[in-house]
Amino acid sequence: MNDTINLISNHRSIRKFKNKKLTTEQIHTIIGASKQASTSSYVMAYTVIGITDETVKAKLKEVSGQEYVAENGHFFVFCADLNRIYQQASAIEQEEMQESIESTEQFLVSTVDTALVAQNTVIAAESMGLGTCFIGSLRNNIKRVNDILELPEHVVPLFGMAVGYPDENPDKKPRLPIEVVYHENKYNKDHQSQQELIDSFNEELKMYYQTRANNARTDTWSEQMVRKYKKAIRMDVTTFIKNKKLNKR
Repeated sequence: MNDTINLISNHRSIRKFKNKKLTTEQIHTIIGASKQASTSSYVMAYTVIGITDETVKAKLKEVSGQEYVAENGHFFVFCADLNRIYQQASAIEQEEMQESIESTEQFLVSTVDTALVAQNTVIAAESMGLGTCFIGSLRNNIKRVNDILELPEHVVPLFGMAVGYPDENPDKKPRLPIEVVYHENKYNKDHQSQQELIDSFNEELKMYYQTRANNARTDTWSEQMVRKYKKAIRMDVTTFIKNKKLNKR
């Protein structure tokens, strides 16, 4: 395997960072690489907000409940952003654009664009010897995050990312087998064969949890997923996004 494949294949989330800030040059290098991600029709429907104000970091940590939102080398918030495009138009053109801007299709475009940029951010940062961790828990109170960051209409905070110098070396967490996530020509609806692969993966993950250096426990992927989806969370996100005039049609 080449260096890029090795880098991607050895990803692990870092949740403990050394007390050392990223330099402006490092941040610009990371974002410079990130924005070269593929983008639908060249719309580049995202904005990345770097958080340098410790007071703002503390507020975001309160929403997330995770210490590493505040304790890291740099914190990014990734936003789906159709406002920038909307502002390119005259008032009359904006009326003509409204149906498209507010559609589910364009919300998906902006979300995918943002995710692609974020993954590029991970790869760029890790190639520089830094660690990263996605922070979806900013959506625990998405309206408050919106207000803290003073986001305009047509902009939604999707997730954060902590980046910094690792102060831990966690074990690499197993992933589902290739045959489960990659199908050829059509969706594989052979539940039995798929479940056999997942059962084997569950045993591998159970062993990982029991033997890892920190937070050992007995658990499987299937058990986690059933627990997770039996309890609906962040149900306010739907109304919030529609109030931001996105995903309405």
